[in-house]
Amino acid sequence: MLAARSIEALTETKAAVESLGRKALVVPTDVRHEESVHNLAEQALSHFGRVDVLVNNSGIGGPTAPLWEITPVDWQETFAVNVTGVYLCCRAFLPTMIERRSGCIVIIGSMTGKRPLFGRTPYSASKMALVGLARTLAWEVGPYGIRVNVVSPGGVEGERIEWVIRKQAETKGISLDEARRQFTSSSPLGRLIPVDDVAAAAVFLASDRATSITGEDLNVSAGMVMY
Repeated sequence: MLAARSIEALTETKAAVESLGRKALVVPTDVRHEESVHNLAEQALSHFGRVDVLVNNSGIGGPTAPLWEITPVDWQETFAVNVTGVYLCCRAFLPTMIERRSGCIVIIGSMTGKRPLFGRTPYSASKMALVGLARTLAWEVGPYGIRVNVVSPGGVEGERIEWVIRKQAETKGISLDEARRQFTSSSPLGRLIPVDDVAAAAVFLASDRATSITGEDLNVSAGMVMY
């Protein structure tokens, strides 16, 4: 089951899944709103009868600026999607997992929660909040056989990281090439992260090969973060 605000993104992802010979059910969802998330959970149970894995992958980049230039509206919007959305999804899907005494939750965080990036205070704070959420929740649901983990990617190849690098260049007053060089130079591998590497980490944590792993924050950052 796929859920997102963007119909275009859902359509593209559904087509990608079906091209692999799999089936995909799409449910337009706004994770900022409880009613929308409740509808998602109801449809999942109605269609599948059970939920084994919940992957919280929704998120927005938020503003890039010094903290004193960030408006309360931008701050609240970043947390509404990146943190409250995860809370609402976990809250909606956990009852069925608790009833079955089985399940797995994977939360997509970010290395930015642990490694400072200039002008990214709202995003960084929201992603670090997810680590605290996951570790506390792991203790709460562990007795029911449910695992909770975080995947914290580094700079993942694609439009979002290019936007971040561009904003970094503007905020610091440097060239785009220099901003990109500064970003990748903090990695021992000197590169961005292929999106498939992040997906593979999430699949591993959701699999039976990770049955003894919970409350962990797995870095997929090409070495940009090692703690």
